[in-house]
Amino acid sequence: MERVWWAAARAGDGESFGCVFDLHQGRVYRHACRLVDRRADAEDVTAAAFLELWRRREDVRLVEGSVLPWLLVTATNVSRNLRRSTRRHRALLDRLPRAGSAADPAEILSERSTFGWDPALLGHLRSLATNNLALVSLVVLEGFAIAEAAEALDLSESAAKSRLYRFRRAARACTALAAGGNET
Repeated sequence: MERVWWAAARAGDGESFGCVFDLHQGRVYRHACRLVDRRADAEDVTAAAFLELWRRREDVRLVEGSVLPWLLVTATNVSRNLRRSTRRHRALLDRLPRAGSAADPAEILSERSTFGWDPALLGHLRSLATNNLALVSLVVLEGFAIAEAAEALDLSESAAKSRLYRFRRAARACTALAAGGNET
């Protein structure tokens, strides 16, 4: 019966392909379960094998009247690709800096204090919320346009301008107080 279903599926009949799927899905899934660590991955491998079967249906060779051997080989290859992709993804994640190991912009600025940074201004920078400090770092220290920094931080341009205005006003007040003057 599989030969009849497969001949119709090769001609584009989706219902016949569904019959082939129903016939072999359990076996392909069990095979995939032996090849991958998680059930969800086995489901993905099974789905990908059948997708390839449909996509390449003109080229698939029957073995003893069945597509099952082709499906099992394809599931093996898909699982190998999945494991390789997962391994690469984990290696990439291992190379990324951890949240605690990222340089704090306030610390970077305090290292620059020997280059003439006002200690009161540095104190104000350290007191900024993280997203405001990132905005100041991008625009004031790194020279990005306000629009670019706003986009990178998922802010509207007007919100970024407002935050920078408040920062600059407070920075002037800090330096004026440190110099012994009054805020104007």
